[in-house]
Amino acid sequence: MIKVVFLGPPGAGKGTQALKIAEKFGVPHISTGDILRAAVKEGTELGKLAKSYMDKGELVPDEVIIGIIKERLSQPDVKERGFILDGFPRTLKQAEALDQMLKELSMPLDRVIYLNVDDEEIVKRLLARGRADDTEEIIRNRLKVYRDQTAPLINYYREKGLLVEIYGVGEIEEITKKIEQALGLL
Repeated sequence: MIKVVFLGPPGAGKGTQALKIAEKFGVPHISTGDILRAAVKEGTELGKLAKSYMDKGELVPDEVIIGIIKERLSQPDVKERGFILDGFPRTLKQAEALDQMLKELSMPLDRVIYLNVDDEEIVKRLLARGRADDTEEIIRNRLKVYRDQTAPLINYYREKGLLVEIYGVGEIEEITKKIEQALGLL
């Protein structure tokens, strides 16, 4: 059983790496984006609430995200095999809520993997994806929002002795190996 959070700026490869580790070790990959889309599709109460914000192009508030994550973490597959969280927590408030949830579930975090990639590399990667909404200006703004909101989590988890920083540039397989070593899975 492994219980891991992936942190890093947009475009750092969190989703790619989280999925690889989850598949390799048979652990549920919990992506906030995927959960939100699933909750909306299933029409759950939280899904309907989330949709009301998403339809207006607004960020889904912490309370709703926290509720959806809590719902997911209390499912049997997670209790049995652990989890890899990707895209949550994003703020200090979410990190504190996650600590509380995991305490209630008696499932403390094993590690927080921080994929560190410098801004110029991120801009290059995201521009290469060629999405219409990925202009350099928008990308740099997303990075600023990330640095303002999520960067404090790096110190939060470092102080708890859970953070492992991995330089997220290079071959995908090399980075996966570094993560496996950090998790003690090799």
